[in-house]
Amino acid sequence: MHIGLVGLGKMGGNMRTRMREGGVTVIGYDRNADVSDTESLEALVEQLPTPKVVWVMVPAGGPTHDTITALADLLGEGDLVVDGGNSRWTDDKIHADLLAAKGIGFVDCGVSGGVWGLQNGYALMCGGSTADVAKAQPAFDALRPEGESGFVHAGQQPGAGHFSKMVHNGIEYAVMQAYAEGWELLEATDVVDNVPEVFASWREGTVIRSWLLDLLVTAIEDDTHLDKIRGYADDSGEGRWTVEAAIDNAVPMNVIAASLFARFSSRQDDSPAMKAVAAMRNQFGGHALHTPPPPGGDANPD
Repeated sequence: MHIGLVGLGKMGGNMRTRMREGGVTVIGYDRNADVSDTESLEALVEQLPTPKVVWVMVPAGGPTHDTITALADLLGEGDLVVDGGNSRWTDDKIHADLLAAKGIGFVDCGVSGGVWGLQNGYALMCGGSTADVAKAQPAFDALRPEGESGFVHAGQQPGAGHFSKMVHNGIEYAVMQAYAEGWELLEATDVVDNVPEVFASWREGTVIRSWLLDLLVTAIEDDTHLDKIRGYADDSGEGRWTVEAAIDNAVPMNVIAASLFARFSSRQDDSPAMKAVAAMRNQFGGHALHTPPPPGGDANPD
C-alpha cells in the first residue's frame, strides 16, 4: 500500500516509521522541511498511485479543516482522506460532506498511543463506510498493536471514530484523577513509609493495575514527591467535549465532569494531585510540564 501522511510531529513522525516497518510505503509532508519527504502537499498527492489515500495528522480545528479543504481540490473520485487527529466529532460530517461532493471518501480515526505508539502500537477507532475503511486497512494493520484488540470500526457514520476516542479520553481524565488523588492522600500522612513502592506493588494482581499506573510509578520513582513538577494540568479539549455530549444526551457523568473541573482548579493553585496528573500526561504523551523557569530563562519556551 502507498499512503500520504500530512503532519510529522510527535505522533505523525512515529506513525510514519511504524507504517514503513509494517510494509506500507509512506510519503510524508510537513511544513518543517527537515522532516518532510516532499516539498508540498501538491507534490505529495502527485506521487501517490490511484486510488490515493492521504492521512491527515495535524492539530484539530482550523489546521485540519484547511488541510482537508486543500485536499478536496487536489484529490479525485475514488480517493480517500483519513483524519487521524484529535478532531471534534461534529466536524467530521462537515468534512465528509465536503469531500463527498467530489466523490472522495472520508474516514475519521481516533488514535491513542502517544509517544509510546511506535514501540507498542496505536489503538485505532474508525468511523466511515466499510468500503472506505477497507481502503486504509493495510495502514491500520501496520499501526495497531499486536493481538486481537486495538482496532475497531466503530460505526458507519462520520464521527463514530472520533466520538469513541473522545469518550476514551474522558475516561482517561477520570482514571488519572483517581490515581492522583490516591497518591496525594498517601503523601499527606505519615502512615506509609514508601509511597512509590506502594504504587509499584499495585502493578501486579490488583484490579486497578493499568498502563497509566505503570507510568505514574515511573514518574514517582524518578521524582518521589514530584517536586520538579508544577501542579498544573492542561486539558486538550476531549474532556470538555465529552461532558458537553453528556449534557446533550442527558447522561449523568459525575466522575468525568469532576476530573475536568479539577484541571481547571489546578490553574488556581499548586495542587499536589495535579502534579501526578501532569506527570502521567508527560509520560504517555510527552505533554509539556509547567515547570519553574531556570535562572535567566523561560519555562517551556515551545
